[in-house]
Amino acid sequence: MYAPKLKTMTPVVFQWLLLFVTTFFTTTILGAPHGLSPIDPFLRDSNVGFANVKPLKDVETFFYNQTLDHFNYNPQSYATFPQRYYINSKWWGGANKNAPIFAYLGAEGPLDRDIPIIGFLTDNAPRFKALLVYIEHRFYGESNPVGSMAESVKNKTIRGYFNSAQALADYAEYPHIALGALASSAPILYFDKLTPQDGYYSIVTKDFKKSWNEIDRVASMPNGLSILSKKFYTCSPLKNSDELKGYLDSMYAYAAQYNAPPTYPTTRICEGIDGASNATDILDRISDGVIAYQPFSPCHNTTRGVSQTSIGWGWQTCSEMVIPIGITSNVSMFPSQPYNLQEVIDNCKSVYGVTPRPHWATTYYGGYDIKLVLSKFGSNIIFSNGLRDPYSSGGVLENISDEVLAVYTTNGSHCLDILASSKTDPDWLIKQRNDEVKIIRRWLTKYYHDLRLLKQ
Repeated sequence: MYAPKLKTMTPVVFQWLLLFVTTFFTTTILGAPHGLSPIDPFLRDSNVGFANVKPLKDVETFFYNQTLDHFNYNPQSYATFPQRYYINSKWWGGANKNAPIFAYLGAEGPLDRDIPIIGFLTDNAPRFKALLVYIEHRFYGESNPVGSMAESVKNKTIRGYFNSAQALADYAEYPHIALGALASSAPILYFDKLTPQDGYYSIVTKDFKKSWNEIDRVASMPNGLSILSKKFYTCSPLKNSDELKGYLDSMYAYAAQYNAPPTYPTTRICEGIDGASNATDILDRISDGVIAYQPFSPCHNTTRGVSQTSIGWGWQTCSEMVIPIGITSNVSMFPSQPYNLQEVIDNCKSVYGVTPRPHWATTYYGGYDIKLVLSKFGSNIIFSNGLRDPYSSGGVLENISDEVLAVYTTNGSHCLDILASSKTDPDWLIKQRNDEVKIIRRWLTKYYHDLRLLKQ
């Protein structure tokens, strides 16, 4: 199904931003960087904490014949693939009235999973009479050139088109087209040593404490792995202690990253740990915390399943999105594991036969001297963050100019501001969203004023 041709309209792009992450190719405790999706992958299937998620409705599904390669004129560059997008025109005022378009750029996964929870657009479309457009990122969901993510990353010819520059060209997301952008929880400074490697895990550490040595001690005992498997109700027997530690590492990190009201995962885990009997040993208390985090899981899958996201982000982090997250013992509760670029290169060569470009993100998009650069060349950008989100350590947390603004909350978590509003939302979250709406309204007011002057 293809969309009707639309007349000229004013777009306002609400970016979740083109930086994606998740564990894929390494079995060590610290794998590839954790995901940027608005949804906590640990809770995605159990629906815990998603009481406000509304069913997918009021949207039409379309496919656009997208150009595979926007930057070459070779015969193969003219190949196309179907790119999925959704339109919600329920509140749209129409092109003749220059009503705005709010566009959501998809995350590292199927787009239909995000739409029900990205409530900022539907909550505010009525007041702006906006058309809502949701665009799936190339290669994810149903927007795959060969139909399968696994086959795509194996194909040495096709996977070269799986990059952020091609995705931006898909969206036609350029300054002369978009009026403004809301970059929610975008760690644009977590590249090329712009942010200390410990930034992510130093924030996770603020919420949790545990003993990794005890896991290793029990694992080294006769039948130790069997004991740990039973204590933590694993779905299959543990193969080594790193498997359990890697699972706990990811769980604690995601709980901190998605520590959103009203359920507050970190609080839930801590209550599970603290609520255990004083007679219980430390591992039993940790296990109680895991159960409190995933109360509806009959067992805990320590070997994470393969998904589009894990496969796709594995390729992206091995090509251009090289995010140097590490752990050093002096700032973190986690076992020391400093970022090692050579290990990343070796892994990527082993899996894909390619060498990552650790400096490409800052070369292509910038990052160094960001205040100077954006104050001269940037306009109409909101960088929103919640300081409980570990990725906020790589975010823009200060106003750069009157037109490039940082809106953050001390207690906020990852992408919380663009999720659906709720009656239980705390005052600080309501204020953050209202501040963002006021800024967007200011952009549009100025645009309409300039448009009237242009027509005189």
